[in-house]
Amino acid sequence: MKTEIRTISEESLREAKKIISAGGVVAFHTETVYGLGANAFDDSAVESVFALKGRPADNPLIAHVHAGYDLSRLIDFDPPYAARLREAFLPGPLTMVYPSVGKVSRYVSCGLTTLAIRIPSSPAAQAFLRAVDLPIAAPSANVSKHVSPVTAEHVYDDFNGKIPLILDGGECAGGIESTVLDCTGEVPQILREGLVTRAMIAEVAGDCGVYRMKSGEKPKSPGMAYRHYSPRCGTAYCYTAEEARRVYLEEEARGGRPRILCDGACARELNGLNVLCLGETGEEMARRLYSLLRRGEKEATLLIGVIPRETEGVMAGVLNRMKRAFGVE
Repeated sequence: MKTEIRTISEESLREAKKIISAGGVVAFHTETVYGLGANAFDDSAVESVFALKGRPADNPLIAHVHAGYDLSRLIDFDPPYAARLREAFLPGPLTMVYPSVGKVSRYVSCGLTTLAIRIPSSPAAQAFLRAVDLPIAAPSANVSKHVSPVTAEHVYDDFNGKIPLILDGGECAGGIESTVLDCTGEVPQILREGLVTRAMIAEVAGDCGVYRMKSGEKPKSPGMAYRHYSPRCGTAYCYTAEEARRVYLEEEARGGRPRILCDGACARELNGLNVLCLGETGEEMARRLYSLLRRGEKEATLLIGVIPRETEGVMAGVLNRMKRAFGVE
């Protein structure tokens, strides 16, 4: 199979619709990461997404829809706070989980009685979703456990020869996956942290919890279980610049090519070493994280992550991804 990278145009959107209608898979841009999408009503198409990624069968997908899509066609109950949250944050990097049974393929939610729905703000995503006018079940467009893709080239690296089309919307501005919010109870609960923070949600909804998955429990949303975002090189995880320097020098002494992934303050302490600097703010670090993880795996024999100094707000989502990328519980 030939894999094409094509910019958004009437012609490429017609081709994307043709592929989706035939039960195929298309990779598409969102403001967070690229998605690997199929018709959420089509059992075979959804199963092919799991197969292409090598994704565990109990890890649910998100249904992506355009801004004008009638959500009542997909959900069984819409709590009062949900409308306020949609008005405040959508389209945008927030996935909302609603009670829903039998509205889409049973494989999307992996047997759960809920459905995760997202309305991305990316103009490229909106153009694609309007063209197909269907809910598109999509995880991130990377091989399972590999680093999530924020450029069309990242998708191509993982799926060249396996999918027919990548719709190129440029580099993703957000950089980490959407916040996933459980909207099935009286108080919304964050299942996966992201760019829309707990404080932002609580300000609109009146309250917001954070769900912690119990050992042995089936995941309620993507990103809650399994090691994710892993670079294809050796990794180490440190808590201080001094520890990172020691690990770096040990790897260098063995003839290796170490790189250190860290925030701006840590990078200044490690001046003179090969550092991949995430930046200063939470938003900046979220935007750079996956690109630098992918760069690190190409350059390094050992990629050394240093825990960021800031851990609140957007940084909670960045820290979550870093820990999973480096295999830290």
